[in-house]
Amino acid sequence: MTLPYLGFGLGLRKEHYQTILDTSPAVDWFEILTENYLVDGGKPLYFLDAINERYPMVMHGVSLSIGSSDPLNLEYLKQLKALSQRINAHWISDHLCWTGVDGVNAHDLLPLPYTSEAVQHVADRIKQVQDILEQRILIENVSSYISYTQSEMTEWSFLSAVAEEADCLLLLDINNIYVSAVNHEFDPLDYLKGLPKARVQQHHLAGHSDYGDYIIDTHDHPIVPSVWALYKEAVQQFGAVSAMIERDDKIPDLSELLQEYEQMKQISSAVLEAK
Repeated sequence: MTLPYLGFGLGLRKEHYQTILDTSPAVDWFEILTENYLVDGGKPLYFLDAINERYPMVMHGVSLSIGSSDPLNLEYLKQLKALSQRINAHWISDHLCWTGVDGVNAHDLLPLPYTSEAVQHVADRIKQVQDILEQRILIENVSSYISYTQSEMTEWSFLSAVAEEADCLLLLDINNIYVSAVNHEFDPLDYLKGLPKARVQQHHLAGHSDYGDYIIDTHDHPIVPSVWALYKEAVQQFGAVSAMIERDDKIPDLSELLQEYEQMKQISSAVLEAK
């Protein structure tokens, strides 16, 4: 079931292309935003290929819309597969959500009701995707700001049930757990303890925006101490899992992200050495 352990990574962003090529930073791997490279040519693919010659890569998408009732986009899946082969991606991930219906894209990662019916619906679609891609995919937990009265189980029970039924793997976003825990008033440690350890193959770490009564997953701030603390608990729970840092807006110099990168490594090493 397990994929190779890659160590620690960063999200590949266009602001850092040239710096990466000029300085070859000591990063184990990069995660690309899939949709940025589903093009026929140009600078994105030029830099992707150049950086891929030096670093392993994984793919992370936002367009699978696995929870929608619309048919799966077979052309998109064909492009995914071709890009994966181009960069020899170690794995492909997307989100446990829906992004639109009836052909209308909401351009957001919308949560699902946590019901047995939704488990079966999503799992069946993941199985189809995995058959087409000829590999297991990773499904990521999203941050949420609403809940459904129809829900029959906790979010972590739903995520676990989907993963087991679909026989897929999990990308555990630590910041998203924290954001949802604050917004929905649950204990994030219950979330960690409720997941199948063997299926957790990657962690995401990111910053968020705090508005007092609620917080929003914005990926435009440094990682806060509470999320670092939750990451420490995740390493304690799941052991050595490939982990990376996302920054999608207010992109700082690469040197600033590398400081967070070192903090991520230090936390993981300290926990694993003490086990």
